[in-house]
Amino acid sequence: MKYQKLFTPVKVGSITIKNRFAMAPMGPLGLADANGGWNQRGIDYYTERAKGGTGLIITGVTFMDNIVEKQDPSTVPNPNYKPVQFVKTSREMTERIHAYGSKIFLQMSAGFGRVTIPTNVGDIPPIAPSAIQHRWLDKTCRPITVDEIHMIVKQFGDGAFHAKRAGFDGIQIHAVHEGYLMDQFAISMFNLREDEYGGSLENRLRFAREVVEEIKNRCGEDFPVTLRFSVKSMIKDWRVGALPGEEFEEKGRDVEEGLEAARLLEAYGYDALDTDVGTYDAWWWNHPPMYQEKGLYRDYCKMVKDVVKIPVFCAGRMDNPDMALEAIEQGVCDVIELGRPLLADPDYCNKVRSSRVEQIRPCISCQEGCMGRVAEYSLINCAVNPQAARERVTAYEPILAPKKVLIIGGGVAGCEAARVLAIRGHKPELFEKGSRLGGNLIPGGAPEFKEDDIELANWYACELDRLKVAVHLNKEIKKDDVLKNEYDTVIVATGSTPKVFSLGDDEHVYTASQVLLKEKDCGDTTVVVGGGLVGCETALWLAQHGKKVTIVEAMDKIMAVNGPLCHANKDMLEALLPFNNIDIVTSAKVTGYQDGKLSVTIDGKVTAIPSDSVILSVGYKEEDSLYHELEFDVPEIYLLGDAKKVSNIMYGIWDAFEVANHI
Repeated sequence: MKYQKLFTPVKVGSITIKNRFAMAPMGPLGLADANGGWNQRGIDYYTERAKGGTGLIITGVTFMDNIVEKQDPSTVPNPNYKPVQFVKTSREMTERIHAYGSKIFLQMSAGFGRVTIPTNVGDIPPIAPSAIQHRWLDKTCRPITVDEIHMIVKQFGDGAFHAKRAGFDGIQIHAVHEGYLMDQFAISMFNLREDEYGGSLENRLRFAREVVEEIKNRCGEDFPVTLRFSVKSMIKDWRVGALPGEEFEEKGRDVEEGLEAARLLEAYGYDALDTDVGTYDAWWWNHPPMYQEKGLYRDYCKMVKDVVKIPVFCAGRMDNPDMALEAIEQGVCDVIELGRPLLADPDYCNKVRSSRVEQIRPCISCQEGCMGRVAEYSLINCAVNPQAARERVTAYEPILAPKKVLIIGGGVAGCEAARVLAIRGHKPELFEKGSRLGGNLIPGGAPEFKEDDIELANWYACELDRLKVAVHLNKEIKKDDVLKNEYDTVIVATGSTPKVFSLGDDEHVYTASQVLLKEKDCGDTTVVVGGGLVGCETALWLAQHGKKVTIVEAMDKIMAVNGPLCHANKDMLEALLPFNNIDIVTSAKVTGYQDGKLSVTIDGKVTAIPSDSVILSVGYKEEDSLYHELEFDVPEIYLLGDAKKVSNIMYGIWDAFEVANHI
């Protein structure tokens, strides 16, 4: 079997993991009960990934401090808040996970410090190693005292003791990574202390050393303790991160110090290093959007692997099994971590093991359902998998009798509805007027950095074929076609159409879709009218292909109407535009296009922008006319996707799942 080496055992400390896959830690927002334990959603969520073949489950971050940086216990679990409740709920989870031959580590946090997210932790006084600037708030942090450090260290020991009693196989410490509190101590930019916790690298790592020593003292030397570790910070300045390929002076931890830190952390007793790069000031490194390349941490993991003898974990868009296999074979790392890919498909590992790679539902790195919802609503979910972290409440509903269901439209909403209906035992029949399934995924996936949008469209085509759904391409359905056939249910998912308006010389005015699909050539210079997500991504793609691009936006900033976008995605895209020499004009009104010049009014003054073409990216309009023609003639009819309301991929899929699961 091609991927057999990915399914060889590996030791981490005293335990053996059955394969080379671990579930990367992702904040378990929405998975805690009010008493610091796990709720049923959390138990089901992690168990489902063990059932799917993952060798090691690493929980998202849990807090154990109840004194210094208090957290609401319903935000994420806390083994020290009510230990009996934590052990009781954890025991149910660990026993179920062990039934599948998987191991599970509890990730425990020293705290957030200067990077506390206000929507998650409330209005608490932000702490830090020193009196430094907060990442999000216009506040100066309060320096933490030595006694408070000692209290946190002791609570690590208490929490690890309860975790071991609850059946966890080990601990992951959060973290000398991403600029969290323990990492703030380790980075000289943030640590201005003059006591035993500041100054030299050894002093700045003292906090991390005391934590592993405390846990080993309380739980035994053979109880594994791993560390989330960022080998390089990627900080240009306060709140300013570096872009891939950019030359800059590292203000945080550079690679040389990172490798020395790795050696020290191994010497202190850590059993593995879970390695990446970045900080909250450069958030698009730790939470890589689609604009980052696949496997972006591999070079850094190999550097760490070359200087330590303990296992090295590698995450960071490692969802390609061929890339994962190569990383193991070439000694880049010992364990492949999958975070968002396991949100998208909990059966990823079993599908790789059984050579069903084409059945893996792809993560599209949009971060809408995961990081976006974590930051805005304290919930972790997945845009492409509506069942993620909702496994029990979204289980497939049994049916009494199969229904014949007509689905009009083969975008994500139509495809998801057909998939769910077929799994449940109904008889869906799908008609798409175009030549392929996917709808707006096809133009949206044209840029190289959006390749996973195309993969999602291909996955739907593969799944509908595997489920034997009747799919008819190049067939537009009219009202009479619906009424003359005997369907029990009709789903209208006819999508949307780009908004357009005349600018005068419309022969050289195109929609973003036309340019993305290469139906129109924009020339060497072009102006994108509309600075939303589609407009900005179109502009970036064109600039990366050598075009001179200007974005003109009517509002006072770009991407103002898109949201909530994950900060990592939005901030990186905003930084990439000027980095790729894209001019941005805001608070501007487009008035006409003639003789190769676009007239733009800014503050009452008209400016002419020379361009070979104009690309309109000013939104989409619901195409719901067929639904309104049918709504009083069909007893059971539903309107889904952009035809219902122009939105994003996530809500198109989620709404379709909800409706199709209850027909």
